[in-house]
Amino acid sequence: MYAIVNIAGQQFKVEENQEIFVHRQQGKEGDALEFKEVLLRDNNGKVEVGVPTVPNAVVSATIVSHLKGDKVIIFKKKRRKGYQVQNGHRQSFTKLKIDKIK
Repeated sequence: MYAIVNIAGQQFKVEENQEIFVHRQQGKEGDALEFKEVLLRDNNGKVEVGVPTVPNAVVSATIVSHLKGDKVIIFKKKRRKGYQVQNGHRQSFTKLKIDKIK
């Protein structure tokens, strides 16, 4: 059984007991979350496609941890002008464990 769910503006294909990384979510480690924007649900070959979402479908997840991704270096330069700027960025992520697809 799997589902395609919209989490923070991105679509993810999720299965039960799967761990995924999504953009930072509100809540503490161990908190339960429910996502009601289920776009598609497959139950052993029986596919339900939502228009735009599947009615009464909910994906339950638990926050495992909050963490940051790898550092990305942004470097800007204009040649022969003496202009150089270097910045860094680390994206914040939340690791979710999918508990149940209803």
